[in-house]
Amino acid sequence: MTSRKLIPVILSGGAGTRLWPLSRRLRPKQFLELASSRSLFADTLARVRGDQFVDPIIICNEDHRFLVAEEFRQIEMDFQSIVLEPVARNTAPAIAAAATRIAAEDPDALMLVLPSDHVIGNVSAFHHAVENAAKAAKNNSLVTFGIDPTGPETGYGYIQTGASLENLPDCSKISRFVEKPDAATASSYLTSGDYVWNSGMFLFSAEAYLQELERFHPEMVLACKEAVEGGETDLTFFRLNAEAFANSPSISVDYAVMEKTERAVVVRADMGWSDVGAWSALSELGTPDDAGNVTGGDVLLHDTQNSYVRSERPLVAAVGVEDLVIVATDDAVLVAPKDRAQDVRYIVERLRASERSEHESHTRVYRPWGHYQNLDHGPGFLVKQIVVKPGAKLSLQYHHHRAEHWVVVEGEARVTNGDETLILKSNQSTYIPVGARHRLENPSTEPLRLIEVQSGDYIGEDDIVRLEDDFGRSK
Repeated sequence: MTSRKLIPVILSGGAGTRLWPLSRRLRPKQFLELASSRSLFADTLARVRGDQFVDPIIICNEDHRFLVAEEFRQIEMDFQSIVLEPVARNTAPAIAAAATRIAAEDPDALMLVLPSDHVIGNVSAFHHAVENAAKAAKNNSLVTFGIDPTGPETGYGYIQTGASLENLPDCSKISRFVEKPDAATASSYLTSGDYVWNSGMFLFSAEAYLQELERFHPEMVLACKEAVEGGETDLTFFRLNAEAFANSPSISVDYAVMEKTERAVVVRADMGWSDVGAWSALSELGTPDDAGNVTGGDVLLHDTQNSYVRSERPLVAAVGVEDLVIVATDDAVLVAPKDRAQDVRYIVERLRASERSEHESHTRVYRPWGHYQNLDHGPGFLVKQIVVKPGAKLSLQYHHHRAEHWVVVEGEARVTNGDETLILKSNQSTYIPVGARHRLENPSTEPLRLIEVQSGDYIGEDDIVRLEDDFGRSK
């Protein structure tokens, strides 16, 4: 590995549409355990942990900030900065914001830009490719990673490789970028041997990227510079200035720079890569049974072939089907032919248009202090299970419209209820009247689990008035 250390810049956006119903806007696929016992985000962090890397910079949105912080806590890894995008502006401005911060301290620093939701099966091959890319980047090249194709895939963009670079293994100039081709064109690319899949991973110096971006989109460089200069620190997060960042055009790094610059280089690699862009891709990552089925969770199959069947909670039984994707959560079920799996986005669009919640969040909602899960609801009531992490506490708050009944199921709770402070243990309970200031804390070293029953004329998460909050939230 090159002696110059690399700064991983991890992009953690996503709308949670392509792997619905498992992936949702408030918990997209990078935070799910899809390819291993860890989330895709945690696997990404693990790949950039070592002496050749410094602590990473993360670019994410407001809603995901505590999920990102929790991923670092669980893997016991430090970060340089978690940068919050106030609005989505695609990859080029996100990378520019990170490059601006990096260049202020070291313009020659090398940035390894990685999506947070990819699978890489061969980590040693990934590190070898990074080493080759770093050598090219030290010569002021802007490097992308091209994946040796394993089939005529129509869901990926392609890169046509050009002349090889002298003394740089597996590195070549880029002849052109190609959008997702049809099947016949993809087959011809595979036969030629001159094309690789466009991985969406990059390596370049902060200065080189900003120089080329200044040539093609100076207004973006200006907007991102002002967003950084006008940003502010909030707890462990850095918030870009919203007005300035919104002035940047929304363009991908490929369109903004890589397809225009003469300094673009591609490093070929075979690293077991997938962007897990659809349920069919996830099916290919699993281990099939004798009938070609990949399953997960509580699943029973009879006379079923070449299907992907996954359940997060209920028993799912399939009889006499073939080439299907069947995915069940506790509030939604998806059934689709494998070759139509990418069309799930149309369902998400309809959910959004009808103002339903199933595209937005799961019944289990994660918070910086733990999580809650909605169990049942009806006119004037809602039943939740609440789990509070050891040592964590919720905000001191009150409600205008609802009362709450708390029953401790497991662990120990410290409860502020009006002017009274209580210690509650298993099978003990308390009642929080409408308008009473209250707080829930877990003072122990074990998780706290309780059942909350809300009742009132309005039941909604926005009926919260926070008086004190350890996480800087106002709502």
